Amino acid sequence: MENDEFYIKKMKMRGIRPTPMRVLILKEMYRGDVTVSLPDMEHFLPSVDKSTISRTINTFLEHHLLHVVDDGSGALKYAVCSDCCDCYNGGGHVHFYCESCRRTFCLKGIHVPDVNLPGGFTVDGINFVMKGICPECNEKNSSK
Repeated sequence: MENDEFYIKKMKMRGIRPTPMRVLILKEMYRGDVTVSLPDMEHFLPSVDKSTISRTINTFLEHHLLHVVDDGSGALKYAVCSDCCDCYNGGGHVHFYCESCRRTFCLKGIHVPDVNLPGGFTVDGINFVMKGICPECNEKNSSK
């Protein structure tokens, strides 16, 4: 796990004033390419007030430090954007929902395909989620 300076730098790059609580929450959200939901965060940080977690997530979203994923599981999931992330300017990537372990992964190397819409349509956002079984679950299933 990185030291606090790593998380402080990430927040400052996005114009967010770092506070000890924001650093704590960002540390818990930073899980590589795996997303987390608000209930996940409440579980990881039981001593932190739910409204504090929710407000912090909203601040991170407003400053494009996080992106949101609706994977169809019933709970929105969040992932920390990389420093060069451009998902808010049409540079989105594909997400993968594992139907076995119910985790959602950011597949940052796979960009959302371009879609030519008919005239008159305006896109406000794209949510591209593939569903199946992740490598870890595939390996568990094949070793049984």
